[in-house]
This record gives sequence, C-alpha cells and structure tokens, in this order.
Amino acid sequence: MGSTTGPRGHGRGRGRGRLSRFTTGAVALLAAASLVTACGSGDEGSGSGGGGGGGKAGATGADDGATLTMWTRAATRPQSEALVKAYNAGHKNRIELTVIPTDDYQAKVGAAAGSKDLPDLFASDVVFVPNYTSSGLFADLTERIDALPFAASLAQSHIKAGTYEDRKYVVPHTLDLSVLFYNKDLYRQAKLDPEKPPATLAEWDQQARAVDKLGGGVDGTFFGGNCGGCGVFTWWPSIWAAGEDVLNKDGTAATLDSATAKKVYDTYRGWVKDDIVAPGARDETGATWTGVFPKGKVGVMPMPSTTLGLMPKDLDLGVAPIPGPDGGKSTFVGGDAIGISATSKSADQAWNFLAWSLGDQAQVDVVAAHKDVVARTDLASNKYSKADPRLVTINQLVADGRTPYALKFGQTFNDPNGPWLTLMRDAAFGDGANVAKDNEAVTASLAD
Repeated sequence: MGSTTGPRGHGRGRGRGRLSRFTTGAVALLAAASLVTACGSGDEGSGSGGGGGGGKAGATGADDGATLTMWTRAATRPQSEALVKAYNAGHKNRIELTVIPTDDYQAKVGAAAGSKDLPDLFASDVVFVPNYTSSGLFADLTERIDALPFAASLAQSHIKAGTYEDRKYVVPHTLDLSVLFYNKDLYRQAKLDPEKPPATLAEWDQQARAVDKLGGGVDGTFFGGNCGGCGVFTWWPSIWAAGEDVLNKDGTAATLDSATAKKVYDTYRGWVKDDIVAPGARDETGATWTGVFPKGKVGVMPMPSTTLGLMPKDLDLGVAPIPGPDGGKSTFVGGDAIGISATSKSADQAWNFLAWSLGDQAQVDVVAAHKDVVARTDLASNKYSKADPRLVTINQLVADGRTPYALKFGQTFNDPNGPWLTLMRDAAFGDGANVAKDNEAVTASLAD
C-alpha cells in the first residue's frame, strides 16, 4: 500500500522520499479503511519528525513543557488513559489524549494523513501497523529505540511489525496475548489434574472431551466459528508452536494448508462433529465470544489474556500456553503499537513519553499494577505478577509469540467476507476438502 522510495539512506534525501510516500500512502489508506473490519521526516535534530535518530535531546527526549496530542482506539482506553495520567502527573510535558471509537479509527487516521493533520503520537492495532509504516505515516525511531538500555527486551513481535525496509517506526503500547484458560473445578470433577493443563493439541482434545462427559450443561471447549479475527488469534498459535509459519515473510502468500495446519483443523472439526463445543460456536461473530467461559460451564478454551482480570472472583481458573499438535507453545501477540507521526513538530518531546512508557516505573507501577501484559520480557516477573503465577506465565509468553505481517491483513483475515473465514468454516464445519483451494484464495487476497 502506498509508494516506496527504495532503501532508506540518511538526511534530507530520505525526508523527501518519506513525504512523497506519506502523500501517496494517505490516499491508499483512505481507500482501504472502508474495506477493513477490525478486532514526513525533516532534518535531524530537536523538533524534527525523527530524522532516524535521537535528535539533540538524547535517548530520553525532551521534557520542556510541550503540549502533545495523542490518539488511541477505544479498545485500549483503560491502558492508554492510565499511562497518560501517570505521565502527566510527573512531567512538564502534557499529553492530550483523544480516544476514538475502534470501528472509526482507521478512517480517522487515513483522513488525518490525507490532510497532514495527524497528532504527535498515534497508536494502531499492531496488525495494521505495516499499512502505516509503508505509507510513511510514522517517523523513523530506529536510533532512538536501539539506544534504550532495554531495547533487546522489548516485545519483538511489535518491533518487527513496525519495521519497514530495516528501519523501526513503533514501540509496544499495549499487549494482548492468546492463551488457554481452563476451569480447575471442572477438571477436578472430570478426574483431571488441575495443575496439568494440556501441553499438546492431543492433550487439549483429551481434556476437553473428559470435561464434556460431565454433562449437565457442561461443555469441553468453545471457539468463535464465524469470526475470522478469533481464528487467527487462537488457531495460528498451534501452527506456530510446531515451528511453522502461516504466511511468507512479506505477507503476500499463505501456507494455511500445511500438514500441521490440517491437524489443527481436524481437531476443531472433531469437536464440532462430536458436540464437544458449547452451543453457539457456529454463529459466534466475536461479539460474545469471551462471555462463554466466565459462566463456569466450559472446560478449556483459548482466550485473550486481557480477560483474566474480568473473570469472576470465585472462578478457579488456570492459564497455559496454546500448544501445537505435538507440543511446543506460542501465542498471537496482539494489542497496539505506537509511534510518532511523520508530521509532528515535537518529536523529541513525543519520544520522552514513549521512552518513559517503556521504562521500569511505567511498566511495573502502571501496566503490571493494572494486571496488563508488560512490554518487556525482562520484567515478566515483577512485584505485581509474582502475586499471581498466571500473570508470570502470560508475561513470559511474549518471548514465544508472533504477530503476522501483511499489508492486506484486514481484508483477508478480519473482513467477514474475506477468504480466511471461508477457510475456517470449511475446515471446522465442512469436511476440510476445500482447504487447499481456500488457501489459494487467501494468497490471492494477500497479493491483490
């Protein structure tokens, strides 16, 4: 999406190229925004759009009383507001946060890009970051990020999603991981060890079936069968756990018909065939997907990590990584990444906020304190997560997680009329015979 200018160099030449991409890319973003359904730099120095470096203010940026504008989508409101409130309380700079309805967010960013009226800082669902980086909407943060003492510990899935032509444009803002939740009370009733969650897809199948045999309105598992976003979030980790990819490096071709992928589909299809799944899976669009497990009648199912804090206090649940057919573990690292807009006149001040948001104080006393996933693997075990081993499990999974890279992610995987949902439904509710053909349709969409 958008135009590119070839490998980036340094200085003014790169700045002009980025502005050209910014203008062309903004038009493409406006056109694409209506198709998606969601689940320019100047000279180096202070006040530039980034210029590929830390400017005059160094690794921590400038805190000199500037007023900065920032946009996030409603899906991350609690985390964003908590970080902004804490930053404003302890800094001369002030962040003015605007929270935009999630469904309107991409169109809003596209329109602002077209009029070159983006805020100083804006976040994005991490799977859509490549659209913005390739369109030149973010300032280059490569040297700033690399200068952070904890750079190697940042969630690399978010960093990679925001890397374009070997330059880094975003940092993690919020993280949401896919994990297995299992009901320990139901495990005990089914004579399963509540401290031994499934370590393979086969064990997941066995344990779900054991719980399902309890009857009385109890079901083994559940999934959103009419929700493409739910599928990528919870099915793909089982493929990744086997050490395989689902897309090529450029996100232009799919390998969702591999032998490993078919093993995953066979398991889900078996649950449907044998009525191991709680009612409603076939029609679940994602709107009520996470509301089934909290009722206490489902044995084990993949869930967003952010729902842990929303579970009933009297529900004895465990958390485990999503396994592959024969073992391994992985997770879809979702959430939002954030960067400095290419048109910002206050890049050093904006970086001051970003650097602070990734520091020990913000990550522990704000993010971890709210039971959210920290953006740094070296802080996986902290004074808050230590009180709940489930949080440590979730935090540690960041290192094993992936975020897929594809410019056409929305139209291919999130759109209810996209080819991925067709593949999902053929695989789970059909006979699986069309998976290879469906995979070709996914590839065609990605390369379109």
